[in-house]
Amino acid sequence: MNIRPFTEDDAPVVAALISAEEERLYGRPGRLTGADILMFLHWSKEAWVWEEDGRMVASATYGVHGDAADIRGIVADKGRGLGAEIIERGEAFARAEATKKIFAAAPEPDSAARALFESRGYREVRRFYSMAIDLIEAPSEPVLPGGLVVDELHDDEYEAFYRALNESFAEHWEWHPKPFDEWLELRKGQHRDEHGPVWFVVRDGDELAAVTRNDADVAGGGYVGAIGVRPAWRGKGLGKALLYRTFAEFWRRGKTRVTLDVDSQNATGAVALYERVGMYVDSCGVAFEKANQ
Repeated sequence: MNIRPFTEDDAPVVAALISAEEERLYGRPGRLTGADILMFLHWSKEAWVWEEDGRMVASATYGVHGDAADIRGIVADKGRGLGAEIIERGEAFARAEATKKIFAAAPEPDSAARALFESRGYREVRRFYSMAIDLIEAPSEPVLPGGLVVDELHDDEYEAFYRALNESFAEHWEWHPKPFDEWLELRKGQHRDEHGPVWFVVRDGDELAAVTRNDADVAGGGYVGAIGVRPAWRGKGLGKALLYRTFAEFWRRGKTRVTLDVDSQNATGAVALYERVGMYVDSCGVAFEKANQ
Protein backbone atom coordinates (compact mmCIF):
# COMPACT_ATOMS: atom_id res chain seq x y z
CA MET A 1 0.00 0.00 0.00
CA ASN A 2 1.41 3.39 -1.03
CA ILE A 3 0.24 6.44 0.93
CA ARG A 4 1.18 9.79 -0.61
CA PRO A 5 0.06 13.43 -0.65
CA PHE A 6 -2.87 14.37 -2.84
CA THR A 7 -2.02 16.08 -6.15
CA GLU A 8 -4.29 18.04 -8.47
CA ASP A 9 -4.21 15.14 -10.94
CA ASP A 10 -5.95 12.99 -8.31
CA ALA A 11 -9.07 15.18 -8.23
CA PRO A 12 -11.01 13.44 -11.06
CA VAL A 13 -10.24 10.02 -9.57
CA VAL A 14 -11.45 11.06 -6.10
CA ALA A 15 -14.59 12.55 -7.66
CA ALA A 16 -15.23 9.25 -9.41
CA LEU A 17 -14.83 7.32 -6.13
CA ILE A 18 -17.28 9.60 -4.34
CA SER A 19 -19.75 9.47 -7.24
CA ALA A 20 -19.62 5.67 -7.28
CA GLU A 21 -20.30 5.64 -3.53
CA GLU A 22 -23.29 7.96 -4.00
CA GLU A 23 -24.67 5.63 -6.65
CA ARG A 24 -24.25 2.67 -4.30
CA LEU A 25 -25.98 4.45 -1.41
CA TYR A 26 -28.65 6.44 -3.24
CA GLY A 27 -29.27 4.47 -6.43
CA ARG A 28 -28.52 7.35 -8.78
CA PRO A 29 -25.31 8.55 -10.42
CA GLY A 30 -23.12 10.92 -8.43
CA ARG A 31 -22.44 14.33 -9.90
CA LEU A 32 -19.14 15.52 -8.41
CA THR A 33 -16.34 16.56 -10.77
CA GLY A 34 -12.62 17.00 -10.31
CA ALA A 35 -13.14 20.77 -10.26
CA ASP A 36 -15.51 20.35 -7.31
CA ILE A 37 -12.88 18.38 -5.39
CA LEU A 38 -10.21 21.02 -6.00
CA MET A 39 -12.57 23.72 -4.73
CA PHE A 40 -13.25 21.78 -1.53
CA LEU A 41 -9.50 21.28 -1.01
CA HIS A 42 -9.10 25.03 -0.41
CA TRP A 43 -10.47 24.38 3.09
CA SER A 44 -8.05 21.54 3.91
CA LYS A 45 -4.56 21.59 5.42
CA GLU A 46 -3.62 18.03 4.49
CA ALA A 47 -4.85 15.62 1.82
CA TRP A 48 -3.71 12.04 1.17
CA VAL A 49 -4.43 9.13 -1.14
CA TRP A 50 -3.96 5.39 -0.66
CA GLU A 51 -2.85 3.40 -3.72
CA GLU A 52 -2.41 -0.29 -4.41
CA ASP A 53 -0.95 -1.61 -7.66
CA GLY A 54 -1.32 1.85 -9.16
CA ARG A 55 -5.03 2.07 -8.29
CA MET A 56 -6.46 4.55 -5.80
CA VAL A 57 -8.36 2.72 -3.05
CA ALA A 58 -8.97 5.58 -0.57
CA SER A 59 -8.50 9.31 -0.04
CA ALA A 60 -8.79 11.68 2.91
CA THR A 61 -8.60 15.38 3.71
CA TYR A 62 -7.92 17.00 7.08
CA GLY A 63 -8.64 20.61 7.99
CA VAL A 64 -9.32 22.94 10.90
CA HIS A 65 -12.62 24.76 11.34
CA GLY A 66 -12.81 27.00 14.40
CA ASP A 67 -11.76 24.86 17.36
CA ALA A 68 -12.38 21.56 15.55
CA ALA A 69 -10.38 19.31 13.28
CA ASP A 70 -12.36 18.04 10.30
CA ILE A 71 -11.93 14.53 8.82
CA ARG A 72 -13.32 13.67 5.38
CA GLY A 73 -12.58 10.41 3.60
CA ILE A 74 -13.71 8.03 0.91
CA VAL A 75 -12.86 4.32 0.79
CA ALA A 76 -13.32 2.26 -2.36
CA ASP A 77 -12.10 -1.08 -0.99
CA LYS A 78 -14.27 -1.85 2.01
CA GLY A 79 -13.51 -4.19 4.88
CA ARG A 80 -9.74 -3.73 4.91
CA GLY A 81 -9.39 -1.27 7.78
CA LEU A 82 -8.74 1.76 5.56
CA GLY A 83 -11.57 3.73 7.16
CA ALA A 84 -10.06 3.19 10.60
CA GLU A 85 -6.64 4.23 9.28
CA ILE A 86 -8.12 7.45 7.87
CA ILE A 87 -9.65 8.25 11.27
CA GLU A 88 -6.43 7.43 13.13
CA ARG A 89 -4.47 9.78 10.88
CA GLY A 90 -7.14 12.43 11.40
CA GLU A 91 -6.96 12.11 15.16
CA ALA A 92 -3.17 12.45 15.02
CA PHE A 93 -3.66 15.55 12.88
CA ALA A 94 -6.11 16.93 15.48
CA ARG A 95 -3.61 16.37 18.30
CA ALA A 96 -0.89 18.14 16.32
CA GLU A 97 -3.23 21.08 15.67
CA ALA A 98 -4.34 21.10 19.35
CA THR A 99 -8.03 21.42 18.48
CA LYS A 100 -10.68 20.92 21.16
CA LYS A 101 -12.76 18.46 19.17
CA ILE A 102 -12.94 16.45 15.98
CA PHE A 103 -15.67 16.32 13.36
CA ALA A 104 -16.20 13.51 10.89
CA ALA A 105 -19.00 13.00 8.40
CA ALA A 106 -20.70 10.24 6.43
CA PRO A 107 -23.76 9.83 4.20
CA GLU A 108 -26.84 9.00 6.26
CA PRO A 109 -27.41 5.58 4.61
CA ASP A 110 -23.83 4.44 5.33
CA SER A 111 -24.45 2.27 8.41
CA ALA A 112 -20.91 0.85 8.30
CA ALA A 113 -19.40 4.33 8.63
CA ARG A 114 -21.72 5.11 11.54
CA ALA A 115 -20.71 1.90 13.29
CA LEU A 116 -17.03 2.73 12.80
CA PHE A 117 -17.39 6.25 14.18
CA GLU A 118 -19.46 5.16 17.16
CA SER A 119 -17.00 2.37 17.98
CA ARG A 120 -14.31 5.05 18.32
CA GLY A 121 -16.35 7.32 20.58
CA TYR A 122 -17.96 9.68 18.06
CA ARG A 123 -21.59 10.73 18.43
CA GLU A 124 -24.04 12.21 15.94
CA VAL A 125 -24.43 15.98 16.41
CA ARG A 126 -26.04 17.27 13.20
CA ARG A 127 -27.61 16.36 9.89
CA PHE A 128 -27.21 18.29 6.68
CA TYR A 129 -29.38 18.08 3.58
CA SER A 130 -28.26 18.41 0.01
CA MET A 131 -31.32 19.93 -1.68
CA ALA A 132 -32.00 20.28 -5.39
CA ILE A 133 -34.42 21.66 -7.93
CA ASP A 134 -34.80 20.53 -11.54
CA LEU A 135 -36.05 23.57 -13.42
CA ILE A 136 -38.60 22.89 -16.18
CA GLU A 137 -39.45 26.50 -17.05
CA ALA A 138 -38.08 30.00 -16.63
CA PRO A 139 -38.43 31.04 -12.96
CA SER A 140 -40.74 33.85 -11.87
CA GLU A 141 -39.44 37.38 -11.44
CA PRO A 142 -38.80 38.11 -7.74
CA VAL A 143 -41.29 40.45 -6.08
CA LEU A 144 -40.19 42.56 -3.11
CA PRO A 145 -41.72 45.25 -0.90
CA GLY A 146 -41.29 48.84 -2.07
CA GLY A 147 -37.77 50.21 -1.95
CA LEU A 148 -36.04 46.81 -1.97
CA VAL A 149 -34.20 45.81 -5.14
CA VAL A 150 -32.52 42.60 -6.29
CA ASP A 151 -29.20 43.38 -7.96
CA GLU A 152 -25.80 41.89 -8.75
CA LEU A 153 -22.82 42.52 -6.49
CA HIS A 154 -20.54 45.36 -7.57
CA ASP A 155 -16.74 45.16 -7.67
CA ASP A 156 -16.27 47.51 -4.70
CA GLU A 157 -18.74 45.75 -2.37
CA TYR A 158 -16.83 42.69 -1.19
CA GLU A 159 -16.43 43.94 2.36
CA ALA A 160 -20.10 44.90 2.65
CA PHE A 161 -21.06 41.49 1.26
CA TYR A 162 -18.73 39.77 3.75
CA ARG A 163 -20.25 41.67 6.69
CA ALA A 164 -23.82 40.96 5.56
CA LEU A 165 -23.14 37.26 5.10
CA ASN A 166 -21.48 36.91 8.51
CA GLU A 167 -24.29 38.80 10.24
CA SER A 168 -26.82 36.51 8.55
CA PHE A 169 -24.97 33.38 9.69
CA ALA A 170 -23.92 34.57 13.16
CA GLU A 171 -26.29 32.11 14.91
CA HIS A 172 -25.55 29.23 12.55
CA TRP A 173 -24.18 26.04 14.13
CA GLU A 174 -20.35 26.10 14.22
CA TRP A 175 -20.10 29.31 12.19
CA HIS A 176 -16.45 30.42 12.22
CA PRO A 177 -15.82 33.00 9.48
CA LYS A 178 -12.37 33.49 8.03
CA PRO A 179 -10.75 36.92 8.51
CA PHE A 180 -11.77 39.26 5.70
CA ASP A 181 -8.35 39.29 4.00
CA GLU A 182 -8.25 35.50 3.83
CA TRP A 183 -11.84 35.34 2.62
CA LEU A 184 -11.15 37.98 -0.04
CA GLU A 185 -8.08 36.14 -1.32
CA LEU A 186 -10.18 33.00 -1.74
CA ARG A 187 -13.29 34.63 -3.21
CA LYS A 188 -12.20 37.75 -5.12
CA GLY A 189 -13.38 37.73 -8.70
CA GLN A 190 -15.87 34.91 -8.20
CA HIS A 191 -18.92 37.20 -8.16
CA ARG A 192 -19.03 37.07 -11.95
CA ASP A 193 -17.55 35.07 -14.79
CA GLU A 194 -17.44 35.41 -18.59
CA HIS A 195 -21.17 34.68 -18.74
CA GLY A 196 -22.28 37.31 -16.24
CA PRO A 197 -22.96 37.75 -12.50
CA VAL A 198 -23.42 34.81 -10.14
CA TRP A 199 -23.56 36.63 -6.77
CA PHE A 200 -26.69 38.65 -6.00
CA VAL A 201 -27.86 41.03 -3.29
CA VAL A 202 -31.02 42.73 -2.08
CA ARG A 203 -30.47 46.45 -1.66
CA ASP A 204 -32.34 48.68 0.76
CA GLY A 205 -30.88 52.05 -0.11
CA ASP A 206 -27.17 51.83 0.68
CA GLU A 207 -27.59 48.68 2.78
CA LEU A 208 -27.14 45.09 1.61
CA ALA A 209 -30.12 43.48 3.30
CA ALA A 210 -29.56 39.98 1.93
CA VAL A 211 -26.88 38.24 -0.14
CA THR A 212 -26.23 35.03 -2.04
CA ARG A 213 -22.94 33.57 -3.25
CA ASN A 214 -23.42 31.15 -6.12
CA ASP A 215 -21.11 28.90 -8.12
CA ALA A 216 -21.93 28.16 -11.74
CA ASP A 217 -20.17 24.82 -12.17
CA VAL A 218 -20.49 22.62 -9.09
CA ALA A 219 -21.85 19.04 -9.13
CA GLY A 220 -23.06 19.22 -12.71
CA GLY A 221 -25.16 22.37 -12.45
CA GLY A 222 -25.59 25.58 -10.50
CA TYR A 223 -24.81 25.70 -6.80
CA VAL A 224 -25.98 28.10 -4.08
CA GLY A 225 -22.85 28.29 -1.95
CA ALA A 226 -24.38 30.57 0.70
CA ILE A 227 -27.53 32.62 1.08
CA GLY A 228 -28.32 34.87 4.02
CA VAL A 229 -30.77 37.53 5.13
CA ARG A 230 -29.72 39.98 7.83
CA PRO A 231 -31.97 39.77 10.93
CA ALA A 232 -33.54 43.21 10.52
CA TRP A 233 -34.88 42.28 7.08
CA ARG A 234 -36.20 38.78 7.74
CA GLY A 235 -39.81 37.88 7.05
CA LYS A 236 -40.04 40.03 3.91
CA GLY A 237 -39.43 37.37 1.26
CA LEU A 238 -35.83 38.37 0.53
CA GLY A 239 -34.45 34.83 0.59
CA LYS A 240 -37.13 33.68 -1.84
CA ALA A 241 -36.38 36.61 -4.15
CA LEU A 242 -32.67 35.81 -4.20
CA LEU A 243 -33.37 32.16 -4.98
CA TYR A 244 -35.63 33.09 -7.89
CA ARG A 245 -32.98 35.47 -9.22
CA THR A 246 -30.38 32.72 -8.88
CA PHE A 247 -32.60 30.15 -10.62
CA ALA A 248 -33.23 32.61 -13.45
CA GLU A 249 -29.51 33.14 -14.01
CA PHE A 250 -28.79 29.44 -14.12
CA TRP A 251 -31.77 28.88 -16.42
CA ARG A 252 -30.38 31.55 -18.75
CA ARG A 253 -27.09 29.63 -18.82
CA GLY A 254 -28.84 26.37 -19.66
CA LYS A 255 -28.29 24.87 -16.20
CA THR A 256 -31.59 23.37 -15.15
CA ARG A 257 -30.37 21.66 -11.97
CA VAL A 258 -29.54 23.82 -8.93
CA THR A 259 -28.35 22.48 -5.58
CA LEU A 260 -27.44 23.74 -2.13
CA ASP A 261 -26.50 22.35 1.28
CA VAL A 262 -28.36 23.25 4.45
CA ASP A 263 -28.32 22.44 8.15
CA SER A 264 -31.46 20.38 8.74
CA GLN A 265 -31.90 22.15 12.12
CA ASN A 266 -31.41 25.66 10.75
CA ALA A 267 -33.23 28.00 13.12
CA THR A 268 -34.28 30.51 10.43
CA GLY A 269 -36.61 28.09 8.63
CA ALA A 270 -34.32 27.67 5.63
CA VAL A 271 -35.41 24.11 4.83
CA ALA A 272 -39.08 25.14 4.65
CA LEU A 273 -38.17 28.10 2.41
CA TYR A 274 -36.29 25.89 -0.01
CA GLU A 275 -39.19 23.46 -0.15
CA ARG A 276 -41.60 26.32 -0.89
CA VAL A 277 -39.60 27.30 -3.98
CA GLY A 278 -39.65 23.73 -5.27
CA MET A 279 -36.47 22.20 -3.89
CA TYR A 280 -36.36 18.70 -2.44
CA VAL A 281 -33.97 16.73 -0.22
CA ASP A 282 -31.66 14.80 -2.54
CA SER A 283 -29.39 13.32 0.13
CA CYS A 284 -28.52 13.61 3.80
CA GLY A 285 -25.14 13.72 5.51
CA VAL A 286 -24.46 13.13 9.20
CA ALA A 287 -21.87 15.02 11.25
CA PHE A 288 -20.21 13.16 14.13
CA GLU A 289 -18.19 14.72 16.95
CA LYS A 290 -15.59 13.54 19.45
CA ALA A 291 -13.50 15.41 22.03
CA ASN A 292 -9.84 15.65 21.05
CA GLN A 293 -7.86 13.66 23.61
